[in-house]
Amino acid sequence: MFGKIKKYFKKLVPALTSEDLQALEEMLTAQHLKKGDYLVKQGQICRYVSFINSGLLRLFSIEDGKEICTGFVRENDYISEYTSFLTQQPSTENIEALEDCEVINLSFTNMQALYKTHPVFEQFGRKIAEQLFITLSNYNTRLLALTPEDRYRIIVDTQPYVIQRVPQYMVASFVGVSPEHLSRIRKKLSQKSS
Repeated sequence: MFGKIKKYFKKLVPALTSEDLQALEEMLTAQHLKKGDYLVKQGQICRYVSFINSGLLRLFSIEDGKEICTGFVRENDYISEYTSFLTQQPSTENIEALEDCEVINLSFTNMQALYKTHPVFEQFGRKIAEQLFITLSNYNTRLLALTPEDRYRIIVDTQPYVIQRVPQYMVASFVGVSPEHLSRIRKKLSQKSS
């Protein structure tokens, strides 16, 4: 159950010893989510950073009754409402399972304990924070600087699993357009490629 996450940690921080990995395993908990379950809801405090063993989750918020999708995260990667996790303040986003998922959770308290007992994990924490920052920065840049067509093309090129596994209306929200507009973009792109 913890094999994938230990491999992920070791790849990110090669200096981890078997003792470090054993200490990590003792701090982890497994959680199973059914499709439609929430890892965290907007307004709750995010208590975990979660490694996705299997499945697909999405991050989104509700603004004026409208869903605004900010990302999709699949197996073999990390997910968290990281600002809430770090500050232990209420989350501004929801994290919902789009498929049945198995996640491996590391709580805020256990992460802090690992930092004290095994300082090498501070390097891992920094690398995860850097990855999450880059993901958020890329999302914001795409939203502000690119056309919807370009945003969709980037998803097709870099995250094809989103097109294959996510309902079109959620992809449209992520691109920042209506489902009808997304249909027009898809039609236009398919005509260009034929």
